Amino acid sequence: MAQTAPCTYLETFDQHTGGWWGWGGNHLGLQPLVRENGVVTSRSPWWIDYNHAPPGAGYIHMLYSLNLRGPFSDHHKEIAGPNPFAEQKYPLDFTHARVSVRVRGELELKGAQLVLLVQGRVGETVSGWLLTGQPIAVGPEWSEQTIVAAPDESQWTCLKARHDRQDFYGFHPLQTILSNVNVNIMLVLFPLEIRPMGEIRGDPHLLRAGRDYPVWTSRLPEGYVQLDTVRIDFAAGGAAP
Repeated sequence: MAQTAPCTYLETFDQHTGGWWGWGGNHLGLQPLVRENGVVTSRSPWWIDYNHAPPGAGYIHMLYSLNLRGPFSDHHKEIAGPNPFAEQKYPLDFTHARVSVRVRGELELKGAQLVLLVQGRVGETVSGWLLTGQPIAVGPEWSEQTIVAAPDESQWTCLKARHDRQDFYGFHPLQTILSNVNVNIMLVLFPLEIRPMGEIRGDPHLLRAGRDYPVWTSRLPEGYVQLDTVRIDFAAGGAAP
């Protein structure tokens, strides 16, 4: 029987990073976020996530990530710290959830936007959806902004997968994923302009940008984002499986 879950999740980063983690540039993998005075910071350079290169939706920078359910490896626990979301079994049904963040920073976006990403697993396939219709603005002064995870595909972009990752990433309907976001949520920068540095024979999307060939980093977003608060108000009746 489903367990009744709290209807509001709140993380202020006052005690720890709350299970949130970052992804370091230059293929460093999972990295702890910098936390000071109840604020976590993510700074460039960020890793180019090429798992969703065309024919997927494109490349992303992962700034802030939260896995919503365990079990977690010892390495993940060391990087991300305690995870109240998973421990207290907050709802996985994000349909019509209101996600509020208090942010500030300085970004040279280079055509990208800071957006929410939700990911859920159905069978063996993970499907990710970007809320591209409701980007989060980042400026030098603190601002609180609220986005709503409405099941309206016109506001979202499905990430899908690059040619050799379609056994793991793929498409499932938005409503299916929103009703059971059982993998993670992220704040990411999308889309990225990937321009190879030098000549590439053939289709560069068949290779791994930044790993198999160098790219012009001047075309990529630069700067930092600070996150003070994350609040998620779930729709009434949310339950945790």
